Amino acid sequence: MFAVMKTGGKQYRVQAGDVLRVEKIAAEAGEKVQFNDVLMVGTTVGTPMVDGAAVQADVIDQIKGDKVINFVRRRRKHSSKRTKGHRQQLTLLRVTDILEKGGDKSGVKAAVGGAGMVIASGDKPAAKKPAPKKEAAPKKEAKAEKPAAKEKAPKAAPKKAAPKKAAAKDGADDLKRISGVGPALEKKLHDLGITSFAQIAAWTPEEIADFDDKLSFKGRIERDEWLKQAAAFDAE
Repeated sequence: MFAVMKTGGKQYRVQAGDVLRVEKIAAEAGEKVQFNDVLMVGTTVGTPMVDGAAVQADVIDQIKGDKVINFVRRRRKHSSKRTKGHRQQLTLLRVTDILEKGGDKSGVKAAVGGAGMVIASGDKPAAKKPAPKKEAAPKKEAKAEKPAAKEKAPKAAPKKAAPKKAAAKDGADDLKRISGVGPALEKKLHDLGITSFAQIAAWTPEEIADFDDKLSFKGRIERDEWLKQAAAFDAE
């Protein structure tokens, strides 16, 4: 008598005494296991399985299949190569009995996959019980009285504006009125002892050349007519 059974996603035509290599099942060498997914026994064809039929086998050993080489090559700009080897884990079995009926009452351990998955079993796995829901924590009772509003902090008194600095030193003219003279240039003139329009208006050609050289002006004093401007401001 022969049978067609299903295990590991594959179908096998077996009869008593056959030695098979199937996808790994969780069993030790010497144990007896039973496959309950039987599609055909003799001339009886299942719809899709034959009720009560089973195939029993002894586990001979846990082995590995032939090595399979996987080569991947990516070409063009970022080319790369990768070679990987794989050996599929298998279980070596010897078929001992083919049962047309009563397989569900034989008491033989059903074949289970290596990861704990039932490979061949007529019984459906029991549904997992839903985890009990956690009870919601009781809400805190709202306080009857509202907390007193925080007193507003008194606003800080506005800062008094700092008095502006004098435009020029005591007794000195505001040399920044001259076109092209800024605070930095006015400070340089003060450092050189020039503090009034009258001094600039009285410069001689030698003094103009001297200050032009000290301030690196290259003729700017004459171009901007400092003497004329200083004389006009001094006459006010």
